[in-house]
Amino acid sequence: MFMEYTLITGSSSGIGYELAKKFAEHGDSLILVARQKNKLQQVAKELTDNHNIKTLIIQQDLSLPNAADIIFRQVEEWNVPVYNLVNNAGFYIHGAFAKTLWEKEQELIQLQCINHIKLVKLFLPEMLKRKVGGILNVCSTGSFMPGPYNTVYCAAKSFMLHFSEALAQELAGTGIKITALCPGGINTSFQDLSNRKQSFFNPLMDAPAVAKSGYNAFMKGKRVVIPGLTNKMQVFALRFFPRRFVAKFAAMYV
Repeated sequence: MFMEYTLITGSSSGIGYELAKKFAEHGDSLILVARQKNKLQQVAKELTDNHNIKTLIIQQDLSLPNAADIIFRQVEEWNVPVYNLVNNAGFYIHGAFAKTLWEKEQELIQLQCINHIKLVKLFLPEMLKRKVGGILNVCSTGSFMPGPYNTVYCAAKSFMLHFSEALAQELAGTGIKITALCPGGINTSFQDLSNRKQSFFNPLMDAPAVAKSGYNAFMKGKRVVIPGLTNKMQVFALRFFPRRFVAKFAAMYV
């Protein structure tokens, strides 16, 4: 039986894991990419047992140079068709820019702004030949604003959002979907690293709800999706305030 594969980075936990379940539920075979092999094996077994799909795993840290090329070469060796690419892997850096570690920020930029974009560069040509498929980039509500004390994280997410929107316009009419999923705070271990607390201005959503929203929007071909009414309202309101005010607001809640 012919298999359509979806490749998901950061698929061993959080939003990536929940997105993997959504694609598996709808019959996609999966290429699961993450740093920890044991977690990848557990997720692969779970999804293979629960759904009539195939799973392949690639243990790879996307913050390392040439990670995208390594992943692409492995997929080429397997000779399997990647119809959908989900760029989800990521990590959080919180603190005053003058005090945070450049090495970690460089890794974040390598992951978000180089390797994820390189994966699109590598897999997109075959998608265009088939005239079907898509790319789902996991961004953030932080993509829409400057993020004091999250300077590099929000800047990288903004980069990904603008890349997604521009590419979506370039590919209009080709049959290739491009969606930017922009969640706010998530109840995951990733969220724990930021020490952010639940509040009206920082509503925390569950990863399954975010994944469902993102998957549905992707399948409908929406270019940008912001899960949660409060998050939508906040992003909409940003356009009516001076940028300096937005930065002050973000410093309190981002």
